[in-house]
Amino acid sequence: MDIFKRLAEYRTASERLTWTGSFRDYIELLKNDPVPAMTAHSRVYDMIVSHGVEEQNGVKKYKFFENDIYGLDRTLERLVEEYFHSAARRLDVRKRILLLMGPVSGGKSTIVTLLKRGLEQYSRTERGAVFALQGCPMHEEPLHLVPSELRPDFEKELNVRIEGNLCPSCALRLRSEYGGDIESFPVERVFLSEDTRTGIGTFSPSDPKSQDIADLTGSIDFSTITEFGSESDPRAYRFDGELNKANRGLMEFQEMLKCDEKFLWNLLSLTQEGNFKAGRFALISADELIVAHTNESEYKTFIANKKNEALQSRMIVMPVPYNLRVSDEEKIYGKLIGQSDMSHIHIAPHALRAAAIFSILTRLKESKKQGMDLVKKMRLYDGEEVEGFKDADLKEMQNEFNDEGMSGIDPRYVINRISSALIKQDQEYINALDVLRALKDGLDQHPSITKEERERYLGFISVARKEYDALAKKEVQKAFVYSFEESARTLFENYLDNIEAYCNWQKIKDPLTGESMDPDERLMRSIEEQIGISENAKKAFREEILIRISAYSRKGRKFDYSTHERLREAIEKKLFADLKDIVKITTSTKTPDENQLKRINEVINRLVEEHGYTTASANELLRYVGSLLNR
Repeated sequence: MDIFKRLAEYRTASERLTWTGSFRDYIELLKNDPVPAMTAHSRVYDMIVSHGVEEQNGVKKYKFFENDIYGLDRTLERLVEEYFHSAARRLDVRKRILLLMGPVSGGKSTIVTLLKRGLEQYSRTERGAVFALQGCPMHEEPLHLVPSELRPDFEKELNVRIEGNLCPSCALRLRSEYGGDIESFPVERVFLSEDTRTGIGTFSPSDPKSQDIADLTGSIDFSTITEFGSESDPRAYRFDGELNKANRGLMEFQEMLKCDEKFLWNLLSLTQEGNFKAGRFALISADELIVAHTNESEYKTFIANKKNEALQSRMIVMPVPYNLRVSDEEKIYGKLIGQSDMSHIHIAPHALRAAAIFSILTRLKESKKQGMDLVKKMRLYDGEEVEGFKDADLKEMQNEFNDEGMSGIDPRYVINRISSALIKQDQEYINALDVLRALKDGLDQHPSITKEERERYLGFISVARKEYDALAKKEVQKAFVYSFEESARTLFENYLDNIEAYCNWQKIKDPLTGESMDPDERLMRSIEEQIGISENAKKAFREEILIRISAYSRKGRKFDYSTHERLREAIEKKLFADLKDIVKITTSTKTPDENQLKRINEVINRLVEEHGYTTASANELLRYVGSLLNR
């Protein structure tokens, strides 16, 4: 790659995006397309939707978040639809502060960071273009130049809404530099940027004794007082507070509820009326989205204080819980590890899954639903089928607790422990046992868990170990099966032939001799028993399979062994059961003979090529599974 060529191309592309003109030119631009005059809330919503939206299982998934936020689809749908979409339609929620409330390391800051980075990129697109009065310290909307008496006509002509008034600085310039000639006032395209403090601001509370309200609203420039003679002269004031600079975009209010009360009072009129007080000026208009974040304990302390009722009523509180899906938790760990310099150390398959199982179990609450335990609930939440439970049960459990996911082990702790395992490991890989051992050792050092929680968490580590043991045995047994897919399909077709004959009271023809025989009850039961189908339930299960085949046939779809989750599991378990003795002998032999050695090498190659192991980690897996099978 030619680095300097790329730099030149980027510079040229940036130059093409620049635009300057007069207010008259801007009006002509709006006649063709009124979109640039949209509000800050509309811009954020438009940006999110522009990346694409798809619906899965009745929940909207926004592609804007998909590569960075995992397992929070329902939370993000609520955030986008209940706040951003409503605010974009100018409903009253746009006059509220958005407060993201949730446990530490739950994704609150990541959501805000994505919104800020997204706005920066969106303002460089054609649809996301932002235009402002040239030289305005608050890069305000040019339509503020239109006198209030003429605004209804402009709104009707341009199909826009005009809200807000000129800032003191631009009002003075209009009078002194342009003699009130609105048409000539220059307009330019601006690009939202946190680095240049254009349309994106960040406020973080510090020591109440030293922090000044000027950090939010700007301050008097005392060096110019003698020149301009008055503190109420806009030229003697620095409009450089975060509320000034975040105009037209977004301001992040970090740890808002830790802030001194006098800072929060400034937000009252901004949220309700869209303006704030600064210096010795009239109220200053601002069009911006304020996003704050806090944890649950601070929020409870805040609402307990009666002094905060006015501000509390001006907030939209959006709970952001931990992810509750094992597969998404794996993605979180994979993403964080991928950003480190430890990518050269191989992480064996299922190592991150074992950690994810432990984390999710600590976050789930025991359901009151009969026959439901935490492991079954975890599997249902992760999209797996669990016998005896349907989608309706899943939705019922998801709505059973309002605070599920608001406590438990956070991803940061798990990543810290995985990092510890990666650093300490002398080998070129780590596996699930290394990760679980690191998690267990870290519980003694965890500062905020009680003795009772520690005992409960140790139990969850044991559960995660059992889940990994099952995965490890299954993977090795699967690797031992030569042409596994072909063997599974052969057994599957044989089973279907038998249940079809059984349900239709027919004979089955022997493929070798051609003679008619009764359906092979022994074969059918040997498969069904693998997934706990009782003698009384076998007829219903077989009929359900035939109904499913018929439904697929009507839709022109092929029904194969992987189509029916429970039947696929039964077929696999049957094959594994038949091979168990061979696996046990081969993996546990200390001095394998020539045939056993050949089989071991074949299995290791299959684990490496098809399942993502290295030779070393595959060898370790075989030794471990051999010890499990011999217990």
